[in-house]
Amino acid sequence: MSVMSATSLLQSCFQQCPSPSLSLLCPSLSFHISVLPPPQPRLANTTITCCVSQSQVSVVNSKIDSRISERNEIRLGLPSKGRMAADTLDLLKDCQLSVRQVNPRQYVAQIPQLSNLEVWFQRPKDIVRKLLSGDLDLGIVGLDTVSEYGQGNEDLIIVHNALEYGDCHLSLAIPKYGIFENVNSMRALAQMPQWTAEKPLRVATGFTYLGPKFMKENGLKHVVFSTADGALEAAPAMGIADAILDLVSSGTTLRENNLKEIEGGVVLESQVSCLSSLLTSPAMRYASRKSLIQRKGVLDTTHEILERLEAHLRAVGQFTVVANMRGSSVEEVAERVLSQTSLSGLQGPTVSPVFCKRDGKVTADYYAIVICVPKKALYKSVQQLRAIGGSGVLISPLTYIFDEETPRWRELLSELGL
Repeated sequence: MSVMSATSLLQSCFQQCPSPSLSLLCPSLSFHISVLPPPQPRLANTTITCCVSQSQVSVVNSKIDSRISERNEIRLGLPSKGRMAADTLDLLKDCQLSVRQVNPRQYVAQIPQLSNLEVWFQRPKDIVRKLLSGDLDLGIVGLDTVSEYGQGNEDLIIVHNALEYGDCHLSLAIPKYGIFENVNSMRALAQMPQWTAEKPLRVATGFTYLGPKFMKENGLKHVVFSTADGALEAAPAMGIADAILDLVSSGTTLRENNLKEIEGGVVLESQVSCLSSLLTSPAMRYASRKSLIQRKGVLDTTHEILERLEAHLRAVGQFTVVANMRGSSVEEVAERVLSQTSLSGLQGPTVSPVFCKRDGKVTADYYAIVICVPKKALYKSVQQLRAIGGSGVLISPLTYIFDEETPRWRELLSELGL
C-alpha cells in the first residue's frame, strides 16, 4: 500500500486534513495519527504512529512506550473468573474487606473499608503484567502465574505467600503405557534414546517460559513445546504430544487419562499469594516495588490488608475455650492447667478470679480459665479441663488473632530497605 493510498483510507474515516496527518478531537482526549513512509521502499511495512496526548502513551511498530501518568487512587487486581475469583472474594469478606461491585459486568469495584482503593477484576496473567507496567499497585494471584509471566522480575514483591487456598503444583506428566511404561523419573526420561534433534520430545503446555527452563535444568536438550490452554490430558492419547506440563491438584484427571507424574517432575508448588509491584500482584498477594515506595498511601493500605489477612488466617481452625475451676489461688489453678499438655494456649492460659457475694462479702471461690485451642485438639482439651476440675466449659470459634506486629510486615519493610 502506498503512503497516499493509506492516507486516503484513513481520511475516509476521519476529518480530511491538508496533509497526510490526521487529527480527531474530542472533549477529553486528543489523538494524532500520522502515516509515515518507511526508510526503505518496502511500502507494505508502512509505519503508523498513534499518540494519545493525555495518557502519554505512544505506540510505534507495535511497541509501547508508556510514561505512567500520576493517579491518586490505589489499584488492587483480583482474579475475574473461576474458583480462584470466588475464593478470593470469600477470603476478603472473612477479613471484613467485602468487595462492593454495583454491576457484575463491571470490571471495577470498591472495598468501603479501604478509602481511595479501587478493585480491578482481571485475568491472573494480566494482573502480573499490569503490576509490572504500573497500572496496578497490588494483586492477588497464583504463584504459577507470577512465575510464568513475571519471569523473575525484581519489581514484583511477594507480600503474603500463603493465603491457604488454590493449592496445586505444576508438574510434568507422561503416559503410563508404551515407551513410557517403565519411565518413572526425570532422569530416566532424559536418558531415553528416542529424543533426537529430528524427533524431539513433544510437550503440550500453557507454560512456555517455565517449561523450557525446567527441561533445560533437567538435561533434556531435544524438546519442543506446543501451546495449549485446556484439556491437555487428551494430547498424548491424540498423538499430538508425548507429555504434558500442567497444574495438578488431586491428580484424578491425570489418572483417568492414563497419565502419571514422575519423580523430579514437579516444577513448582503453587497456591494463591498476594503481590505488590515495586512499581506495586488460589492462591499469593503481590505488590509493585516502585508503588510501595513512591505512590502515596500504597504502603499504608498494604499494611492494613496484610494485618487483616494475617489475623484471620492465624485464627482459622482455632477456638476459645473458657471454663470455671475451684482453687485456692491464681498460681495454684495455673499450675494445674499447665500440667496438661493441651491446655497451654498461645502463650499460656489466662486465669482470673470469678467473684461472687456470699454472706455479704465478696469472695472468689472459682477461677476462670481462658485458652486458645486448635480444632484438632478441641475434644482432648475439654477432657483434660474436666479431669482437673473444670466445669461450665464454653467454646467459641476465633475470628482474628492479632500479633503485636505482623512478622510478614517486618519482612516486607526489610525487602524494601525501609
